[in-house]
Amino acid sequence: MDLNQQNYNDDAIKTLKGVEHIRRRPGMYIGRLGNGDNPGDGIYVLLKETVDNSIDEFSMGYGKQINISIENNEVTVRDFGRGIPLDSVVKATSELNTGGKFDDTVFKKSVGLNGVGSKAVNALSSSYYVESFRDGESSWALYNFGELKDSGKKHGLGEKNGTLVRFTPDQEMFGRYNFNMDFVETMVKNYSYLKKGLTIVLNGTSYTSKNGLLDLVQESMSEEPLYAPIHLEGEDIEIVLTHGSAYGENIASFVNGQNTRDGGTHLAAFREAIAKTLKEFFKKNYAPEDCRQGVVGAISIQIQEPNFEGQTKTKLGSTYMWEKPKRDEAGHIVKNPDGSIVIDRGPTIRTFVNDFIARNLDNYLRIHQEIVPVIEEKIKASQAEREEISGIQKKTRERNRRNVIYNSKLRDCRYHFNDKLPKGKEDQGEKSSVFITEGDSASGTITKVRNADNQAVFSLRGKPINCFKESHKKVAQNEELNLLISALGVEEDLSNLRYNNIIVATDADDDGMHIRMLVLTFFMKYYPELIRRGHVFILQTPLFRVRNKKETCYCYSIEEKLNAIAKLKTGVEITRFKGLGEISSDEFVDFIGENMRLDLVKLSDEESINDIMEFYMGNNTVDRQNFIRKNLRSEKELEDVNMDENVVG
Repeated sequence: MDLNQQNYNDDAIKTLKGVEHIRRRPGMYIGRLGNGDNPGDGIYVLLKETVDNSIDEFSMGYGKQINISIENNEVTVRDFGRGIPLDSVVKATSELNTGGKFDDTVFKKSVGLNGVGSKAVNALSSSYYVESFRDGESSWALYNFGELKDSGKKHGLGEKNGTLVRFTPDQEMFGRYNFNMDFVETMVKNYSYLKKGLTIVLNGTSYTSKNGLLDLVQESMSEEPLYAPIHLEGEDIEIVLTHGSAYGENIASFVNGQNTRDGGTHLAAFREAIAKTLKEFFKKNYAPEDCRQGVVGAISIQIQEPNFEGQTKTKLGSTYMWEKPKRDEAGHIVKNPDGSIVIDRGPTIRTFVNDFIARNLDNYLRIHQEIVPVIEEKIKASQAEREEISGIQKKTRERNRRNVIYNSKLRDCRYHFNDKLPKGKEDQGEKSSVFITEGDSASGTITKVRNADNQAVFSLRGKPINCFKESHKKVAQNEELNLLISALGVEEDLSNLRYNNIIVATDADDDGMHIRMLVLTFFMKYYPELIRRGHVFILQTPLFRVRNKKETCYCYSIEEKLNAIAKLKTGVEITRFKGLGEISSDEFVDFIGENMRLDLVKLSDEESINDIMEFYMGNNTVDRQNFIRKNLRSEKELEDVNMDENVVG
């Protein structure tokens, strides 16, 4: 009898109590763990889930200030809302599917609706303390690793109503993590832009906004817009729109105060509505991509019971403004003759957004006639350039395919980011990655050990063109970059992106660094939104292998190398890796698996792309040389390492 079959009995059936399931399967609740280097890492999700509860209180008209402090990785959030009902503090923070947000008369348009948020924070924290203040009394509870340690009540207090939460994310879960305060500040600023009248105090600094999304767009633009941003507000919707001179689109999107950095149905509707309205206003059949080229803007909508794709709520999946069971006058759920529940649906998000923009943007343009020729000139310029470049790119791609270059450049994977994936394979889209490598050796190594389900490899031949110095026409003629764009699937629209993670994997030497900069320059100039949305990464590979007869350590820095030498003590052999091809396939499989180290390529909205590229890729030789001299680490630190092998006795 098969051993696995033999052991499958009643004892194998487990019931996980309380928040134990969250600790067993954290990815189901917060998406990813991470160490704080990426704004999507779990520690920021824990912070967001906590603050979301306070934001929802403000949205319902309670509490105009939220205080947040982060010190030594301990987070404290104090709001001045209604406070959790005193007899429900323990249930609300430890029992799954328990919360006030299932009742849409209490929380009409909140972010967290599934009764999980505070429970996830509790479960994934080494210490979690919550105290609710109501009318001079309070109820409190203290947890360690999701287990209740103590609770009680206090009386005769002078505290204002509201809720205090203090937690420390569990190092057992997140490893050696740190909060990046730039990420936290961006989160706090977004909250303030979306909730006019709310003040958020972060570590003593106050953030508030008088003009909502208009402040967000104006404060984040690094270059002068072609015309003053258009700001339109309506019930449950707010938009800002202008055009700039950069390539691509830069549109922030929000739902019920949640930053949906991966967009969704509302962003798709906004992009469609911009093009449709401008085409109808000018009575010309302009291509949608020309109407949107250089668009900078933002959209925020409020809907009931939003359906987000994934617990991290970064992409809206809802089709309707609301969708819930229909009830009769007595409050009973109405059912069809076959017993199924009758669903009460509002207008589609697409219709709602399109109607609002068609009406209000058209009116705005008729009143502000001075900006009309500016917009049309931008559209025409985009059209002329697109048609010229499109023809060049088409010829280049056809030549590449005739020369059988295309298939040899890309070793594809089975599942992709925007595919409709089979049941049970949905997470493969989130994991889908493409490694951009240089040379046959590195490409061959990664291809041999990759996970063919979700990891693809694109092989560059030599150094790409410097996109900053060359014309768009010459860049369009470059076969390497044309094939890369075809592989990514973004020839027509970024929404067709085939891989969630674009990973630049080059050698740790001068040539490798140069190739990395050239690839990033291409993305920054022509596809900056891929960077802004957190899709572009740099693969870290070990610089050293330190081993003795019993143990091997792979080290990504000189500090790690020294620690490994001290740990292994005697008979230590050190190898310095310079190229990816130097690392054997057996070793490399560990570096692109679940624990691979990735550096997120970050680009904030307020950073000028042109200034960055001018400094790093332009002709300012003296300034760049001075920067290198100031920041270059001394080669003397490597003098004790033979480039092949060295033995420490």
